[in-house]
Amino acid sequence: MPLPTSPVIRRVRLGAELRQLRRRESLTLEQVCDRLGWASTSKLSRIELGQSRPDLADVLDLLDVYKVPTPARDALIVIARDAATSRGWWKTLGEMSERQRTYAELEAGAAEIVEYQPSVVPGLLQTPAYARVLVAAGAQLTPEVDVEAEVRARALRQEVLRRAYPPRYTAVLAEAVCDPGDLPVEVWREQLRHLVAVTGLSHVTVRLLPRGVAGGGLHPLTPYSCYAFPDPADPRTVMLEALTTDVRLATVLDVDRYERMTESLLAAALSPEETVTVLARRVGE
Repeated sequence: MPLPTSPVIRRVRLGAELRQLRRRESLTLEQVCDRLGWASTSKLSRIELGQSRPDLADVLDLLDVYKVPTPARDALIVIARDAATSRGWWKTLGEMSERQRTYAELEAGAAEIVEYQPSVVPGLLQTPAYARVLVAAGAQLTPEVDVEAEVRARALRQEVLRRAYPPRYTAVLAEAVCDPGDLPVEVWREQLRHLVAVTGLSHVTVRLLPRGVAGGGLHPLTPYSCYAFPDPADPRTVMLEALTTDVRLATVLDVDRYERMTESLLAAALSPEETVTVLARRVGE
């Protein structure tokens, strides 16, 4: 069975490869677009930056301009097809918001996911009732949000943890995540029970970070997620979650820093077994 791929990461990979080929030929954006009869350089620039879903015909034209031989050409065509994929469940992403779609595309192709959350349960581990409360609260800032569509989108994303070849998934949660806050008691209890249940999956790990403890003195200011992929040439990626938008980091320097931070947090966190004990106790409180 072929390994899953992440369209958003394959777009970034394809863009980087095409940019390198253009520079190898000592061609400017303007020169390439002139040869292909493209009206402006913005189209090529977006392809190289991985910001648009590429048209395979355009990629083939670029490979001709850059005189790419076989088998390198065939390898890039495979990447281009992955970057433009609409196979399988991707066809069901229509109702997802752009932010959720980005996470779904990263998760679908990941071999390993590590998430840090200081205040809420991560989307991949949320129950529908818990997700509904969070999305409805956020809708106060963005009234155009379709609450039920967002809840369904989270449920769809969670299927990645139960597919035939799931990613290794680790959630590092600040202990504050276990506090009920303004949640209805039954919603909160059901969510904690679900956290305990998912730890029964061999590829899922949940670790609590006790209050007053931080990894090596590091205090991450925002939630973040780290992604690694089956193909080592696909860039490891970090997503930072903010109020109105998210930031994707893919430089080696940035990713290495967040991975070191994650190692420190994991060293300070409770063990998986201790975490389950705490969660089970909180359910009964």
